Amino acid sequence: MIKNLLKILKNKRVLILGFGKEGISTFRLISKHIPATQIAIADQNDKLLETLNLDIDSNIKFYLGKAYLENINEYDLIIKAPGISKKILRGKTNEHKIISQADLFMKLFSKQIIGVTGTKGKSTTSSLINHILSAYSKNVVFVGNIGVPPFDLIENIDEDTWIVFELSSHQLQDVSNSPHIAVLLNLFEEHLDHYDDLNAYHQAKLNIAKFQKDNDWCIMNGDDPIIKKLVDKLKTENNKLPYSLINKIVNGASLEKDGLIKFITTNQESAFDVSKRKSLAGDHNLMNIMAAICVCKIIDIPDPIILDAINSFTGLRHRMEYLGLFKGIHFYNDSIATIPEATINALKTLKKVDTLILGGKDRGIDYHGLISFLPFSGVNNLIFSGDAGKRIMNDLKSDGNLKDQKLFLIQDYNELPAIITENTLHDHICLLSPAAASYDMFSNFEKRGDVFKKIAENL
Repeated sequence: MIKNLLKILKNKRVLILGFGKEGISTFRLISKHIPATQIAIADQNDKLLETLNLDIDSNIKFYLGKAYLENINEYDLIIKAPGISKKILRGKTNEHKIISQADLFMKLFSKQIIGVTGTKGKSTTSSLINHILSAYSKNVVFVGNIGVPPFDLIENIDEDTWIVFELSSHQLQDVSNSPHIAVLLNLFEEHLDHYDDLNAYHQAKLNIAKFQKDNDWCIMNGDDPIIKKLVDKLKTENNKLPYSLINKIVNGASLEKDGLIKFITTNQESAFDVSKRKSLAGDHNLMNIMAAICVCKIIDIPDPIILDAINSFTGLRHRMEYLGLFKGIHFYNDSIATIPEATINALKTLKKVDTLILGGKDRGIDYHGLISFLPFSGVNNLIFSGDAGKRIMNDLKSDGNLKDQKLFLIQDYNELPAIITENTLHDHICLLSPAAASYDMFSNFEKRGDVFKKIAENL
């Protein structure tokens, strides 16, 4: 398969646009297999060369800093990093030159890919699918938004390999191929700074199913009216398999009663009692489990293997991750919660949350639902950071429904220990669930979560 990729890249002048984890992965693959390729690297970080720990040929051109886009027309193929918005490229080059690692990868392996996307839950669901598949077969790879660029594992893939691919909207925005099995979990407001409007964000997500063929599968949240409306408009002959927490599904998965999930099609019926699962608490995780069950039933994994793997799954770091009991306070790290709906779900799932840490980079998300929820959530101490935190705090004050909650605005996470220990009730929870991106103070949500973990442990 790698030969087909090399055919696409051979004899091309290639510009790698954005030199983060995925850009470095692309560079390594091309350098190893087509060393004669003319490669250039463009990145807005003007200090990039000072931080690189790579063996880079002196002939490779770098375009760094504010003018990093000025020479893109000199190249035949532009392999764009997911984090670079297409908005900034308009009028600067022919859009047909722009491609992504995700699209190149799906051109080669779409028939073997289980793609998972959604505004929230995609990391948990894709990790769960990978966990179940790995209990069934050793020939599985897990790539994508989890932090493993697809090209990093391309040499481990043969024609029988199952590929679990967690896909962000940024990765899907550039694709013209869809996976064999597409999982569409939900759609909420996010990344409004990256797209022209909310519809553009939705359309990017919808690309996961847009290019499917008649033998492909679209597993979709049957309780999300936006998803149903968008999928119904697709001119594809794919097989649609919904799942629902609310309604009984006759061709898909649904919740029969607490902890009992039924999967029914014209050919089969299975029941899964997941009440003994070790993690994945809350209704939102029951939805993620149903999506995973649908995937595994499509590829004929035996029911006992599916159930055992669900019950043994231990969850993800930074997703309602229990950090421990420190100074009589239970600490939970939910740094991956970058939208208000995820924070609301965390508060509904975890009981006895007394202190909540919110805020980060403000991307213009609508926080109305969170503002309405917080005064009645039982949380007594609300700590805010960043522009998003300031906006949430000010809106809460304007809303007028606050009870006796204490509000704190911090400039730095170093201020957290004193506030948390002085105000959080004994044997209650301090939760980091920011409802905002991390990029104002941290390089990513993982770094934010790791800093919070150290703060807790240092108590």
